[in-house]
Amino acid sequence: MKKKKTIKIKNVVLEIPVAVMLIILTLLVLVPVIWMVFSAFKPEKEIISWPPTFIPNSFTLENFTDVQDRIDILRYILNSVIYAGGTTALAVVVNCMAGYAYAFYDFKGKTGMFLMTLATMMVPFQVIMVPLFLVVYKMGMYDSYWGLIIPRVAVAGFYFMMRCCHLTGIPKEMAEAARIDGLSEYGIFWKIMMPQVKPAVITLIILSVNGSWNDLLWPMIVTSSTEMRTLANGLALFIGQNTIEYGAAFAGALISLLPMFVLYMFGQKYFIEGMSSGGLKDRRIISYGKHKNNM
Repeated sequence: MKKKKTIKIKNVVLEIPVAVMLIILTLLVLVPVIWMVFSAFKPEKEIISWPPTFIPNSFTLENFTDVQDRIDILRYILNSVIYAGGTTALAVVVNCMAGYAYAFYDFKGKTGMFLMTLATMMVPFQVIMVPLFLVVYKMGMYDSYWGLIIPRVAVAGFYFMMRCCHLTGIPKEMAEAARIDGLSEYGIFWKIMMPQVKPAVITLIILSVNGSWNDLLWPMIVTSSTEMRTLANGLALFIGQNTIEYGAAFAGALISLLPMFVLYMFGQKYFIEGMSSGGLKDRRIISYGKHKNNM
């Protein structure tokens, strides 16, 4: 009994520093966000006053009206939705299919192509930025939605995630049994493989939407008209070289944050649901395995 009590005390002693560190890290992440949310409702004078106040002394919506008056925020939100939605929809199809091909098909040069694709992950976007711009311009897609979306669809990290982390864990016997049942290759991909990697697909959607929604540099390069600006480009107008409009910037940041917050809450729910469907996945694997053995 003494040994068990000693072990428990040691475990508690070891867990305390970990808990303290996690609390500190949580505060470092949450406090700036909470302060930004409160500051969006502060008057400009209170934001820049010293000593700073955490909770507003007086709440105001003036910062949000300034954002609406200064920029065409509804148009910018629409552009961001089209940019993020179009990029994500194509990214899910392209990257999942690429990961599926690398995981389940054997063809000449497969290893070399995969390694070359992974090598592109080590190339910074700034290096290929100018060549990408020239391609977009020469193809007549400059200052258009297609110019925004198409170059951002294929991401090496995404189909590496699909291939190595998820699709390779699915037995090939499932695809073979489905072919015996007469299912087409597209049917195998959409009806058999995709449901098995639902958590990965949800993760890919969240990462792609978040990356496109907050992207500032690429839309700034391939668009020139104010009608094609995204929300990130519009909010950048409040941060000048010499002056910063803190109130409007915080209000715009809050507006930009809310859709991503909702997306993460929605994605978290389905991510947990997908992870808890492991038993169903195992039953499918067993049933397909038994079907193959009977054949």
